[in-house]
Amino acid sequence: MKNLLIALFLLPFSLFAQTKEVDLKISHLVDNYYIYVTYNTYNGQRITSNGLYLVTKKGVVMIDTPWDTTQFQPLLDSIKTRHNKDVILTVSTHSHDDRTAGLDYYKTKGIKTYATRMTDSLCVVNKNARPEYLMDSDTTFKVGKYAFEVYYPGAGHSHDNIVVWFKNDKILYGGCFVKSTEAKGLGYTGESDLDAWPQSIKNVQAKFAAPVYVIPGHDGWENNQSLAHTLKLLAERPK
Repeated sequence: MKNLLIALFLLPFSLFAQTKEVDLKISHLVDNYYIYVTYNTYNGQRITSNGLYLVTKKGVVMIDTPWDTTQFQPLLDSIKTRHNKDVILTVSTHSHDDRTAGLDYYKTKGIKTYATRMTDSLCVVNKNARPEYLMDSDTTFKVGKYAFEVYYPGAGHSHDNIVVWFKNDKILYGGCFVKSTEAKGLGYTGESDLDAWPQSIKNVQAKFAAPVYVIPGHDGWENNQSLAHTLKLLAERPK
């Protein structure tokens, strides 16, 4: 009887622990690559937002910034605790705040923040946080033993969207330009070029063959067929 009373007393706490929402999730992808997930609300629903970071001997490279403004510092703290490394640079893949919200904060931490000149121009228009360093064309970064390429495929989800290719590990970070295979629709298209998007996807497929991992901006990344799925969604959209 005593054990039953204890179990009944603890049950509400157990249920609370199981249902409490997580604000930051970090998952190991492969080698020194990690996916971090933050959350925000869109159209009344709690939505995931994916980012990636790479741990090098020189420091940590972050692709995109958290969407949730409360997670800017917790992400830095988590990276420091896990890897004993500091974030040294970020690259934002387009101007929307699920990619750029943390730029001003990270600049105050001495982190170099990069985006394209087109992205910066749209950040000005939309009054979003702005990068410190601008890229005028496709750019290859080298950090420690790692190199990665920033590529503009053409307009799609936004007019400024870029992808990031980690050649040695065949990781394609697509951001919101690429829809997860879990996606049932194209999401927010208020600043999209729906006519150009299919060809832009094909440009990526032609340039970066057989990616092992394809990381979309939202939802799951376990299936690497997100490029083909994005084309399918675009073909099925109402004309």
